Amino acid sequence: MIRQNSEHIRHTLEAAFNEILDKRMRDMPVVNTALSVQAIGFNRVNEDWLGILITPWFMNLMLLPGPDSAWNMQQPGTKIEKRYPYGVFEFTLGSEPQLGSYALCSLFSPMFQFENQAAALAAAQAALQGLLAEVAPRGVSRRDLLRGSLGKGKA
Repeated sequence: MIRQNSEHIRHTLEAAFNEILDKRMRDMPVVNTALSVQAIGFNRVNEDWLGILITPWFMNLMLLPGPDSAWNMQQPGTKIEKRYPYGVFEFTLGSEPQLGSYALCSLFSPMFQFENQAAALAAAQAALQGLLAEVAPRGVSRRDLLRGSLGKGKA
């Protein structure tokens, strides 16, 4: 996949995962039919493109390799760690014919705690913002990050 810009990446990811939804996931019991595929963020962070992919069956931090990424030639299933201002996160490498190599870090799966797409989007935006915050409050857990609870009464 040629990564020209964040809009191209979002469009390509959404097309690929909508195809996965239609061909592989449609009748699976883990699918929340109130949700749809949506890619958010996907900006350059260090050598990679970082964003969040929302699907009816998962919400994941997702990395796509940039031209200087060292991990993109490793085998699917390999685990890598990436450091962000919030902390270190473990990603699992994957590959799809339409996308090439990518890395995922699970935030939510399955997605039944989300009543609608707006709720899933709000959680994704809060998680991405918290992940990249320059100063993470002490005592905030990864669960707080994922729930968007940063700055809400914890210090």
